[in-house]
Amino acid sequence: MAARFAVLPPIQVFGTEGRYATALYSAATKKKSIDAVDKDLKEFSRLMKTDPMLKEFILNPLLSKDLKKEAINSVLTKKKANILTANLMETLVDNGRAASVEGVINAFETIMAALRGEVICEVTTAKPIDAATMKELEVTLKAFVKTTETIKLTSKVDPAIIGGMLVSIGDKYVDMSMATKINRYNSLLQEAV
Repeated sequence: MAARFAVLPPIQVFGTEGRYATALYSAATKKKSIDAVDKDLKEFSRLMKTDPMLKEFILNPLLSKDLKKEAINSVLTKKKANILTANLMETLVDNGRAASVEGVINAFETIMAALRGEVICEVTTAKPIDAATMKELEVTLKAFVKTTETIKLTSKVDPAIIGGMLVSIGDKYVDMSMATKINRYNSLLQEAV
């Protein structure tokens, strides 16, 4: 019955993390706290990336739920986080989903990007991309989105792809990596033998 009154996000996110993010979006929208929660989650995500001890503490399965909740609440209190953000983190820990914190934050970011008219685009290459190439990629990828949408471009480095690139734009995925081409040729050669 409660789901009937849920505020649906502008984009559907899937999996366990998606369900938590959607519930948070619905609650934050009803309480008119969406911007505060978004800010809190971005700050918490940044903290997890810059403070390896915090991340290790949250992800450590040997630590008790109470100890994790106490630590997370301490961090959120110092940052003057919204009560909905604190409730989310407490719920994740209570439900044994502390390891899903980053996934929930990423799913929530996806919802917020859709709300702002941004299309998340990720480019994976074997070596880092320079600024000029990034700008050129952004211009090229803008042709694949509506004129009312903007691209939120991120890059990732994965030497395993050998060369070329993997491009994920919204719900589309293009694999132009050398590793995939090599695997395809190897399988063709195997079939020929």
